[in-house]
Amino acid sequence: MLPDFMTCETLFAKYDISLAKDVYNKLSVYESFLVEYNQNVNLTAITDGREILIKHFLDSCILLKYAEIPQNSTLIDVGTGAGFPSVPIKLMRPDIKLTLLDSLGKRITFLELLCEKLGVEADFVHGRAEDCGKNTEYREKYDFACARAVANIALLSEYCLPLVRVGGEFLAMKGPNEDISAGLGAVKLLGGKLKCDKEYDVCSEARRLVTIKKISQTPTKYPRNSSQIKKKTL
Repeated sequence: MLPDFMTCETLFAKYDISLAKDVYNKLSVYESFLVEYNQNVNLTAITDGREILIKHFLDSCILLKYAEIPQNSTLIDVGTGAGFPSVPIKLMRPDIKLTLLDSLGKRITFLELLCEKLGVEADFVHGRAEDCGKNTEYREKYDFACARAVANIALLSEYCLPLVRVGGEFLAMKGPNEDISAGLGAVKLLGGKLKCDKEYDVCSEARRLVTIKKISQTPTKYPRNSSQIKKKTL
């Protein structure tokens, strides 16, 4: 169970994020359904209500503080898992047109049921990012792609930048320790350029948002197939 509304509202306000009561109510439904569903399908190692609030919900919503996402933007969440960061973002910003991409069908089923419970409109794609990046239905169609992952920026960029239109952005939510400069050659090769590398904290835990601007089309040979990607990072 989430902490009460006033506790959550106060916590969000510490990060200059306004939490409306109706959004809190939906986050409560989200938390309960996530914990219940997690008993049968492994979605998260975090099952305590306060920990879910901080490490999933607040952590996701802080992206809106540091990323400039215009009204009615299209956003694809790559490897979304249990819907982080994009479903909490969608609750805060219903105008965003959301696509949830994950390679595991069980996660997509969970997300479909979750979004029905929350009254969230989204498109659901069961597939691998490297396959969708080659598919004209998805390739360079989105204003923003986001990913919350431990993989290095070169690898994440090969998965995500092919999905972003020229002029759009890839938002990589990461931990604090990676040497981002080591991946900037790959970013350039894929049509991107580092826009911002912002470090911040979530309840004393270090976080980082790396924003990559898409400045030119991704060459057609990227993304490579999964075996090539796993064999050698760009």
